[in-house]
Amino acid sequence: MSEAFRIEKDSLGEVRVPANALYGAQTQRAVMNFPVSGMRPYPAFVWAQAMIKRAAAEVNRDLGLFNDVTIGDRTISGRQIADAIIQAADEVLDGQHADQFVVDPFQAGAGTSHNMNLNEVIANRANQILGFALDDPKKPVSPNDHVNMAQSTNDTIPTAIRLGCLWRIDELLAAIDRLADALEAKAQEFDPIVKSGRTHLQDAVPVRLGQEFGAYALAVRNDRERIESAADRLRRLGIGGTAVGSGLNAHPEYHGRMVKRLSELTGQELRSAGNLFEAMQSMADPADFSASLRTLCITLTRIANDLRLLASGPTTGLDEIRLPAVQPGSSIMPGKVNPVLAEMLNMACFHVQGCDLTVSLAAQAGQLELNVMMPIIAHNLFEMMHVLIGAINAFTEKCVVGITANPEKATGWLAKNPILVTALNPVIGYLNGAAVAKEALASGKTIKEVVVEKGLLSAEQVDELLDVRAMTEGGIMGIGGGGG
Repeated sequence: MSEAFRIEKDSLGEVRVPANALYGAQTQRAVMNFPVSGMRPYPAFVWAQAMIKRAAAEVNRDLGLFNDVTIGDRTISGRQIADAIIQAADEVLDGQHADQFVVDPFQAGAGTSHNMNLNEVIANRANQILGFALDDPKKPVSPNDHVNMAQSTNDTIPTAIRLGCLWRIDELLAAIDRLADALEAKAQEFDPIVKSGRTHLQDAVPVRLGQEFGAYALAVRNDRERIESAADRLRRLGIGGTAVGSGLNAHPEYHGRMVKRLSELTGQELRSAGNLFEAMQSMADPADFSASLRTLCITLTRIANDLRLLASGPTTGLDEIRLPAVQPGSSIMPGKVNPVLAEMLNMACFHVQGCDLTVSLAAQAGQLELNVMMPIIAHNLFEMMHVLIGAINAFTEKCVVGITANPEKATGWLAKNPILVTALNPVIGYLNGAAVAKEALASGKTIKEVVVEKGLLSAEQVDELLDVRAMTEGGIMGIGGGGG
């Protein structure tokens, strides 16, 4: 049994559209032309575009640009048309009609198909609100003339990319804050534990476990600042530039009013891009935001790798911390528990870094007045934020907050560390220190034993200078600073 359909028209002619679909001819052509990934637009992209349509209808209404439409013996006022568009857009913003946004992210350049998908859905829903059936050939609300009034794909898509990122920015920053807070809490909890530092994966001078976790927390905070700074540049809007940045077919007051109204509707502090040509030509701001997410991933990957190393073993690795056991680790090795949350975070970060590469390649592909690669920039930015929010929250809640220390193992490794001799360098000299470390490692004796046997220092002097807690405070042992 064939699916019921209705006939819709666009500039190329007639198209069969599913009978109950709110979208129209251009969306249906996109569905047929781009059966690529099977993916649909991210909710952020739909929300942002619907927000633009809502604000535009309001601004154009207030500027008196909607004309009355007469159909038979009925006249629909321009205000009625605008209000119906606003109501339809509000429904989309509330999450209704989500199944009607069907255009693959891999689509026509610039995002015309996505823009028309929104235009058609909102127009047809507005027509229903005004009492017209989907198959009525005399529907008063036009997707191009009314919903897309004073707009072009070329200025709405760059604006939607910016708004879509800002839509979830608070959620992302909150996730980062929770992770940093959790790491700081562990830094305080683990501060009493002195352990071997390691450089080049080899033994180094002592550090406190709390110092390691405190450094992780600060690194995450620094990345948060970078993201927030990059997000601020996304607040520059070029809406009103229309096709090329000149503002053709838009009222002279349209741009300023749109920036103001979008600020009010979104609750975001938005501002004019100033030069509308630049806002359309350049994808540098989205690329910069993408790069800030990539930098966060670099930090998170490093932290996840460190946690895996510190928790390695437990019998043949470092075993200085224990990660929460959240699932069995092996289908064949009983009792094995793996660092699965850290591994998940690694994979998420690798994926986000791959998305960033796509964004950077697409951003540099702009030509003259337009970057036609905007749909894939949008998709990847929204993907990056979605994955990061989920991965960071899971890593924080299911891993970091449950980390415990193994002080016995940490202090045990430290006791065997010949690099402790470094603290004696100011007194016995580097070459003597190297000889002591070599002999201690070869003989299994402690640093103290070798130093005393060689007559370099007394046992009491060694005890004073090898205060491992004091070593973690810096300075010159026995002369002030950390050893004071």
